[in-house]
Amino acid sequence: MTKLKFKRLMRKKWLYPALYLSVAALVLVGVFWYQQGASDLEDQIAEQPQSEVQDEYLTNDNGQDSVPVMDNQENLEMPVADEQTASIVTKFYDYDASEEDQESALVLYNNKYYQSEGVDITREDGEAFEVTAALSGTVTEVKEDPLYGNVVEVKHDNNLVTVYASLEEVEVLAGSDVSQGDALGAAGRNSFGQASGVHVHFEVRSDGQPVNPEDFFGQPMSQIADEAGEATDEAPTDEASEEEEAPSEEPTEDKEQPTEDTEQPTEDKEQPTDEETNSDEGTTPGSEEEEQTPDEDSASSISNTQA
Repeated sequence: MTKLKFKRLMRKKWLYPALYLSVAALVLVGVFWYQQGASDLEDQIAEQPQSEVQDEYLTNDNGQDSVPVMDNQENLEMPVADEQTASIVTKFYDYDASEEDQESALVLYNNKYYQSEGVDITREDGEAFEVTAALSGTVTEVKEDPLYGNVVEVKHDNNLVTVYASLEEVEVLAGSDVSQGDALGAAGRNSFGQASGVHVHFEVRSDGQPVNPEDFFGQPMSQIADEAGEATDEAPTDEASEEEEAPSEEPTEDKEQPTEDTEQPTEDKEQPTDEETNSDEGTTPGSEEEEQTPDEDSASSISNTQA
């Protein structure tokens, strides 16, 4: 009887569709259960604190401190938006450079030559242009100098400082952070570098000592600091020789002046009023020369007079 019932059941038309639907339902239930389990796992990971997730993947097995993935190794760029139209008209005065380069690094002001401790950059058409940050850093000073125009000083890592002078307009404030390529202002004119026309006077200093920007364009900050440190170790020998030679000339003038004072005692008795007026007149020219010489606190204060 059971066999007959089974055969009758197999002959039913609805049997195979029913079996197919049952198997399909089981497959769908399995897929849904798998997806539900994966979503629950993602929710658990998302609920964990970020610090735990970072420690799971970033903690070193040796217990050593983690190293930053990105190191600030920007390359020094020219402080202009368009380098193709820019040109250097006044070079950095280098004692080891050729005579031609040294001549192009002298600035004539008030009938005296001064050694440039930066570079003057202009456009070929002589028009004004946008001055940009050569490196990322913090603006430490913004001031208006009577000789060098508006001056912006930016401090960077590795004890590097860049100075931008002869600016017509300034678009940053002291204490603000700037990124490489950000606009600092517009190039203009100043009294000290009149021969350069519309330009920006750009200086790079490492540990307070000026370095030649042309030697380090395209170089990272770490290399600038290393090579500048080696150059400053050799520079004092030349400066010391110049300082030793300078005092030898001044005492001779001091010795000659007492003889003139000793020759005029008779005149002092007869015409005391005239000498007082002469002494007053002698002090005025010196004061005028001091006003015309570059200020030591200005952007190019480390410029030296070329005899």
